[in-house]
Amino acid sequence: MGTSSAPRSVEGRGHRSLADQFRSWPDDRLVGLLRERSDLSTPAPADSSQLASRAATRSSLNRALDLLTRLELSVLDALVALSSTGHTSEAELVDILDADRAAVEGACHRLLDLALAWESAAGLRPLTGVPDALGSLSDLHPMTGRTPDRAAELIGQVSPAARAMLEHVETGSGEADAGSARHQIVPADADTPAEELLSRGLLVPGRPGLVQIPGEVQIALRGGHTTRERVDVPPGVATSERAADLVDHTAAGAAFDVVRRVELLVDHWGTAPPVALRTGAVAARDLKATADVVQLDEAATAFLVELAAAAGLVATWPDTDGNPAWTPTDAFDSWCEEPAVQRWRRLATAWLETERLPYLVGTRDDAGKARNSLDPELTSRIAPETRAMTLAVLAELPAGEVLATGTGPASVVARVSWQRPRRPPSRAPQVVAALEEAAQVGLVALGGLASYAAAILIGDDPAPLLTPLLPGEVDEVLIQADLTAVAPGPLTRERARDLHLLADVESRGQATVYRFTASSVRRAFDAGWAAHEVHAFLDAVSRTPVPQPLSYLVDDAARTFGTVRVGHAEAFLRADDETALAEVLHHPRAASLGLRRIAPTVLVSTMPLDVLLPRLRELGVSPLVESIDGTVHVARPDRLRARPHRRGTSRRTEDARLEARLSQVVTAIRSGDRVARTRAPMSQELTPIGSLAALREAVEAGRTVLIAYVDNHGVSSERIVDPMRVDGGWLTARDHRADDVRQFAVHRIRTVNPVDTAP
Repeated sequence: MGTSSAPRSVEGRGHRSLADQFRSWPDDRLVGLLRERSDLSTPAPADSSQLASRAATRSSLNRALDLLTRLELSVLDALVALSSTGHTSEAELVDILDADRAAVEGACHRLLDLALAWESAAGLRPLTGVPDALGSLSDLHPMTGRTPDRAAELIGQVSPAARAMLEHVETGSGEADAGSARHQIVPADADTPAEELLSRGLLVPGRPGLVQIPGEVQIALRGGHTTRERVDVPPGVATSERAADLVDHTAAGAAFDVVRRVELLVDHWGTAPPVALRTGAVAARDLKATADVVQLDEAATAFLVELAAAAGLVATWPDTDGNPAWTPTDAFDSWCEEPAVQRWRRLATAWLETERLPYLVGTRDDAGKARNSLDPELTSRIAPETRAMTLAVLAELPAGEVLATGTGPASVVARVSWQRPRRPPSRAPQVVAALEEAAQVGLVALGGLASYAAAILIGDDPAPLLTPLLPGEVDEVLIQADLTAVAPGPLTRERARDLHLLADVESRGQATVYRFTASSVRRAFDAGWAAHEVHAFLDAVSRTPVPQPLSYLVDDAARTFGTVRVGHAEAFLRADDETALAEVLHHPRAASLGLRRIAPTVLVSTMPLDVLLPRLRELGVSPLVESIDGTVHVARPDRLRARPHRRGTSRRTEDARLEARLSQVVTAIRSGDRVARTRAPMSQELTPIGSLAALREAVEAGRTVLIAYVDNHGVSSERIVDPMRVDGGWLTARDHRADDVRQFAVHRIRTVNPVDTAP
């Protein structure tokens, strides 16, 4: 390594303090640093000195370090290692880093711009706090003041065994246990390989009980570099050849499909909104029902649900019962009126910007509970950045190349990990999920980025590139004699909505197949359509004459529709005299009773029976109430009685209670005396099997025994009992102390001694 050269001045920094450098920065640059380094939820600093102080905080340092690539982190790591010997010049960094000069100089510029390093007259130094927040990526330990060249000379002086030991420790963690090796010796007195290394300072004391390799020795063993491999070359991406037109057409088909299915899903929730759980998520049963509607598996449906919510097409709103339910928003109606390209652009932009993690739906959390769709916990602050970086890797691929099948996603994970090595471990699954979700959205297909997707990534309008790739909308279908209809392309919104009401979707794709059934036709009748309106719609939507079987199906469904009617009523009034009911129905004060005649002798009311009865009596009607089975119900009020409060106990009662307590105390004392008299001096502790045998013998002989019993709290006591039976591991016996029948667990009985034979 060469000597420190004169420091250069970068953008007017010169050799001033960090606070002076901040004061010289323009406002837009300070704003940029604050945006990258500071927590926007805290107040802005009042002056440059406060900004310099805040830049040194741990959270600010971590934010800045998270923005660095593998190269930039390696440069900063080398700067930290060399700072133990003083200031470091760029020439020294270029010398010990396994990277090109231009790459190292660019990394130095980046570190200075982020205020992770600063310049002085002697060279570069890391900012205070960086060594603690960094965590060495190259496992470099602090240097002891020697140069790597000097360390290489010392390594050449040791024996092959000592060098092998040193290399073994270096390839590991860089630390080892010295065992019984002596530390304070000279090289001439070294007897073992470990002592050879310790005597020459190739191993120095580290953490308690351990020794470690100094930083300059590590650099010497790595060929004069801080790392074992180059740090300026990002991992390559595994690719294969694929025509760009094929990628565009396949991705456009997916883009059109996601727009159509999101519209179908949200439109379905407009008629059957799922009630949100306590956390705001969608229940698993509602997700499964929605999956049946859009004809996708639950994982793909969960992604559509998350996408619709991210685009603002659904939100929670109270349903008829007041419960929050996921309901289409007003934005959904305006979204449906936009061209297909603009609808897709809104969905794609929402996916790129959302912090939601749809791929976690259905997985288990740490407690083993399944994660639900729209769960507020399924978020990650780095999710938008991960998606942008993943697609940027695809955008860098040459024309006509896509990710290789199998190895391509893993290579993208490696590339993104090189670009942001300090991000959490969840980065890898997020990258893989980003590739899969991008294919569902229509940004990626067959492992390649669509041309219109590249436009949306840089903020351009994708419409000129995407519109020619989308199929044109049609307003006619081909109705066949087997009661099916084939839509040769995407139907207009009005035609699709009416056809979804009148027929069931049998299959989807570029051509959607619908099937007419009796239940689907009745569904249209339930929505208010008449038979002639159904015939008119079929004539207008069909390119060919309507087949006769379909006309018969509509007429048969109309013939049986409405023959039986179902309505709502809270109570009914019936009478053999029609005149009596007519008087009640037309009474001037009966308008609020909600009465309606459904037969000459029957009226129904929307008012509950307990409210209707007193109102009818106010009108002068004396109704007779019928029970559910039609018999006469006699309503007679129950006779209520109250129990008087006890004002106190009599003297006699108190005396009786006292006498009972005293009797219990005396019984317990006598029982204890008897235990003391009959206790065996040396009672052998029994096993549960031995206790069980002794107790059964006592039951058969009708003998009183003394047992040592340990209760649930671990308290041991001795009791004289009369065993009655032993069953299921429990002894039922009369306890002399309590003068009552009790149960004892056999496995808690330690000794059993007959009372009549105990000494």
